[in-house]
Amino acid sequence: MKVNFKPVMLAAVLATSAFAALSQSGPGPAAGPGAAHGMHQPEGNRHAHGQERMKEHMAKRAADLKASLKLSAEQESNWNAFVAAMKPPAHASRPTREDMAKLGTLERLDKMNALRKQRDAAFEQRDAATRAFYGSLSAEQKKVFDEGTARMHRQGHPRGHG
Repeated sequence: MKVNFKPVMLAAVLATSAFAALSQSGPGPAAGPGAAHGMHQPEGNRHAHGQERMKEHMAKRAADLKASLKLSAEQESNWNAFVAAMKPPAHASRPTREDMAKLGTLERLDKMNALRKQRDAAFEQRDAATRAFYGSLSAEQKKVFDEGTARMHRQGHPRGHG
């Protein structure tokens, strides 16, 4: 059996050049700290605007869900704990790419592991609050809650970078 290596070599060269192009660091020389990014807005302003829109959207969804659940006075404290637990955590302690680039491999792994543990702890808190609130609902309210929260997962959540 004779194998023609020319197509294999061509594919390898193309794959290598594509990998090299993708692995080059960052944007061109015009982009530096404070340089405009994207739609002519500094990245910080765009991020803050997106965060504000996400907060407004979440508040509207929570208000709509609460109205459709028709909660009793006894369920209000569980609702408040649930809503408080669902608020996204502050990202003040999140390191920048530049900070991560200054670290060695093992330090970077330790930092990423610590961040993962923080995310896991926040998830556990949301999980516990959801279970406590869900347990306080009637069968009809559980059905409404299931439908309302399943719709959120079908539509997807707005996600930030990182």
